[in-house]
Amino acid sequence: MSPGHQRQDQYDLIAVGGGPGGTAAAITAARAGARVLLLERGRLPRQRVCGEFVSGESLELLAGQLGSRADTLLRSAVRISEGRLFVDGHTITTPVDPAGASISRFDLDAELWRAAEEAGVHAHLQTSVESVAGDGPFRVRTATEEFEAHAVINASGRWSNLDGKRAPRKDKAYPSWLGVKAHFAERESGASVDLYFFEGGYCGVQPVSAGENGGPRQINACAMIRSDVGHTLPEVFARHPQLAERSRRWEPAMETISTSPLIFQRPQPAEGRMLRVGDAAGFVDPFAGDGISLALRSGVAAVECLIPFFRQEISLGTAVERYRRVYQRQLLPVFQSSSRIRRLLRLPRPVRRTILHFLEDAPAVTRYLVTATR
Repeated sequence: MSPGHQRQDQYDLIAVGGGPGGTAAAITAARAGARVLLLERGRLPRQRVCGEFVSGESLELLAGQLGSRADTLLRSAVRISEGRLFVDGHTITTPVDPAGASISRFDLDAELWRAAEEAGVHAHLQTSVESVAGDGPFRVRTATEEFEAHAVINASGRWSNLDGKRAPRKDKAYPSWLGVKAHFAERESGASVDLYFFEGGYCGVQPVSAGENGGPRQINACAMIRSDVGHTLPEVFARHPQLAERSRRWEPAMETISTSPLIFQRPQPAEGRMLRVGDAAGFVDPFAGDGISLALRSGVAAVECLIPFFRQEISLGTAVERYRRVYQRQLLPVFQSSSRIRRLLRLPRPVRRTILHFLEDAPAVTRYLVTATR
C-alpha cells in the first residue's frame, strides 16, 4: 500500500499474535491492500482456556473475516439461545437474542489463520517476538530475523514480553485468579450457556459440538477461580451443589488446561504508537461471553483507523488517537458493564438474595444485563 519498492523484510503492518484479534487485524489490512506480516509464537491449532462463546451480534463480523470458510464452520456450530444463572440457590433464565454460537477455539483459530493466508498475509507460526523498537517505523525482532513495519498491532494476549509496563501485580491485597478448562461428553445437554457462581469463582458450561447419531454432546466447562479456593476442575465442581451433581455424569474428552494470572485492569488500547487489540488491550470478565467478540471487533477497528495512515492521508499519531476514541466509545462500555455485574456478585449474600429475587420476577431487567455486556 505504501508507495515505492518495499524490501522483503518491510511491511505496512505487523500483527503479533495469532488469535481472533491478530488474525482479524491481519485479514482486514491485507484485504485493504496492505502488506501484512502475522507472527504467532505457538503452534496452531491448539486448545486455549476460553468459554468458546461467540455472541450473535458478532457472527456476521466473524463470517466476513472467514470468507469462503465461514459456511462450513458456522453451519456446524451449536447455537446458544438461552442463558441460565445458578447462584445462591436461585436459577435465573434469560433468552440470548440474537442467539450466539459455540465454536471450539481449536477450530476457530485454525480457520481464521487459513483465512489470513488466503487473504495474502505472510503468516509465521512458532515465531516469538523478542522486542519492538521505534515509534513508526518499528523494528520487530524475533530470535532469527528482524522486520520493519509502518505500524504494529499487539494481539499477543494478556501477558507477553511486549507488556513490560503492565506486569502482573504481586501485592497480596489482590487475589490471584486462574482459568481452567476442559471438554466433556454429556448425554443430555440443552442449547444454553449455564453459569454457576460460588464464593471464589464461577464456571461456565455450554455445548461445543452436537452429538452424532444420538450420541453425547461435547461440552465446554471453563472456570475462573481464586487460587486460595482451588486449582482444578474437580475443586471447582465441588464448590456448587448443582454443578457437582451434573458433573458426575460427565466423561472427559480432553486434558484439562489452565492459565494464570487473570487480572482485571482498565483497558489500554495503545502503548505509545503501538495499538493493542483483544486481551492485550483489556481482559473482560469471562461471564460476559464477549471475549472473542471484543477481539474481533478491536482487531478490525484498529486497522480501519490505520488504513488512512497507510494511504498517507493522516499521521500514525492521528490514527492511534482515532482508535483510542473508537475503543472508548464502542468497546469500553462492555468492560464497564461487566465490572458492575462483578461488583454485584461480591455483595454480601443477604443483599444478593434480595437482588436475585428481584431479577427472577423481572426478566426484562435480566435481559438488559445480558445485553449490556454486548
